[in-house]
Amino acid sequence: MTKDIIIPKVENVHIVAIQEWSEDFGENCWYAYLLNATNETLEMAMIVSRAYGLINGENRNTMQLRHVFATLEPKTAIKIEFLENSVLQLNNEFSLSYFIGNKMFDKKFIFKTNSININLITDLPAINMRGVLSV
Repeated sequence: MTKDIIIPKVENVHIVAIQEWSEDFGENCWYAYLLNATNETLEMAMIVSRAYGLINGENRNTMQLRHVFATLEPKTAIKIEFLENSVLQLNNEFSLSYFIGNKMFDKKFIFKTNSININLITDLPAINMRGVLSV
């Protein structure tokens, strides 16, 4: 029965971290973005994010945050959330589900501990910005 379920592979859709100037904080801050580098519109994109890991030998977990975007046009990105400096020391996980037409896509993206930093910034696909790609 489960062999009949076809789960399409997520391609050219990413969760990225982009550093931007924040007037509120008076410094560069990291933000998570959903990046659609496909030629298709994403519909009903649902993201559940959380951070977890060890700090000084102690387990740390954040609450889960949920985000929904009705559509995301091709070759664009949309801001998901602010990434506070203390969570950059943790694994940051983003579970993404979305539709293209009547097909549902699903993938978990993770920024490993301390992988969101200026030394790992690269050119991002499909948009004229630089940031860090999750795995």
